[in-house]
Amino acid sequence: MQLDLVTLVVHDYDAAIAFFTDVLGFVVTEDEPSMTNAGRPKRWVVLRPPEGGTGLLLARADGAEQERAVGDQGAGRVTFFLRVDDFEAAHDRLVAHGVELVGERRQEPYGRLQVFRDLYGNKWDLLGPRAG
Repeated sequence: MQLDLVTLVVHDYDAAIAFFTDVLGFVVTEDEPSMTNAGRPKRWVVLRPPEGGTGLLLARADGAEQERAVGDQGAGRVTFFLRVDDFEAAHDRLVAHGVELVGERRQEPYGRLQVFRDLYGNKWDLLGPRAG
């Protein structure tokens, strides 16, 4: 068993694709036309880390309730955790792209850590390798 996809509600597919590919290094693995349950056009967009693993399913907000969730999927908490092998390089990439960093970098038992916000305001943990 594996967790294959996690939905991320977004305002715009293309802006989200640009952020996650250009800034975080994800790869688009699927981008196909589809339809909502109500028959409106949408896209099936899946992004994954380059080495594979759990993917993000980008879901364009459809209606007022979903619009309210954009940028606050975790109710203000860190919701997504991005583990990287080279913490410094990934951190430098965030800085170079002007990504909002929350607080200071710190060392935790589970790895080097920097909280950041994605283009919509959702909080993420950038996690380096575990200590020791």
